[in-house]
Amino acid sequence: MPDRRQHRGPHPEDHELFAPSQYPRLLTAFGDLCWLLDRGYALPSSLKLVGDRYQLAARQRLALERSACTREELWNRRSRQKEVHSLCGLPLYLDGYNVLTTIEAALGGGVLIRGRDAALRDMASMHGSYRKVQETVAAIDLIGKGLAELGVSTAHWYLDKPVSNSGRLAKLIREMAAEHGWSWQVEIVQSPDYVLMECPDVIATADSVILNYCAGWANLTDWLVTRYVPTAWVVDFSRVPEDDENKSGQQSSADHLPS
Repeated sequence: MPDRRQHRGPHPEDHELFAPSQYPRLLTAFGDLCWLLDRGYALPSSLKLVGDRYQLAARQRLALERSACTREELWNRRSRQKEVHSLCGLPLYLDGYNVLTTIEAALGGGVLIRGRDAALRDMASMHGSYRKVQETVAAIDLIGKGLAELGVSTAHWYLDKPVSNSGRLAKLIREMAAEHGWSWQVEIVQSPDYVLMECPDVIATADSVILNYCAGWANLTDWLVTRYVPTAWVVDFSRVPEDDENKSGQQSSADHLPS
């Protein structure tokens, strides 16, 4: 079935699945998931265990999966994170779809999740195809406004060649950059992940794999949304306790692991 979405907005069930009344259960489940990951348990089995115990729906499990990382990964990412205001006069390399779809979702009222590493991620899934939505132009404009405010010297956008419509999006970004006088370059490459992981300069992404290996990164989307879309729907998992069960005496899902 062709993708006919006009907005990068919420899933029909999100208002129920991510209602404020769900936050305590989601945060407790997330704490258990991180507890397991910190002790070497694999993500798929840990997510199933926690999801089953707390009777989480598929999208709730997806939110936890995209937000989780080990404590070691957290410290590793933090050690290479650069403050956005340190970007003045420097080039910035963007994981194009990763940054753009998050801002589109923020503008479209979609659910955003702030992970354990404080990186902001959306819940959208392109499945190899990108479709321009009503928020696309506004999202590019917002990114341009933010990069100009930060004083970024040049923005290098990388788009995925295997994703359909990358050529059309690249053309739109170039046209908007020329119209506003932004110093932007847009490249379509086979795998932005590898390019960004090997980049010696600061990059902007929330992709967990890239964050584990890049030389330096800035939490651009979180700053942009906080700065320009303060009413965005953000579910915050960044303040999960280090060892929740030790602080509260609550039984962890790990206690249900088979011996």
